[in-house]
Amino acid sequence: MAFGITRSELNEWKRQVKNGQIAFITHYWIDKRFPGCKTVTKVGCSNIAVLIEWGKQHGLKEEWIDWKESYPHFDLFGHYEYEIMEKEGHLDRLKRFK
Repeated sequence: MAFGITRSELNEWKRQVKNGQIAFITHYWIDKRFPGCKTVTKVGCSNIAVLIEWGKQHGLKEEWIDWKESYPHFDLFGHYEYEIMEKEGHLDRLKRFK
């Protein structure tokens, strides 16, 4: 479940993913398996080849793609989230939740 974002933001992310764009959405996320992580950024794209190539550029493996709900995406958290969001120029998305 996504916390800290609006339905409009989620719908816009879904629209971009369905349109084959690389789309980012960050929200609060707590999971006991990942102590210290308070957010997750989902980077999605329905064009799988584009998503795989984007992931490779950031050291992400194809098998890490989450295929849930017809919105293929990488889940970024921890050091991957910060480093990739910094490279992509999206640190403002993380600062929103700090």
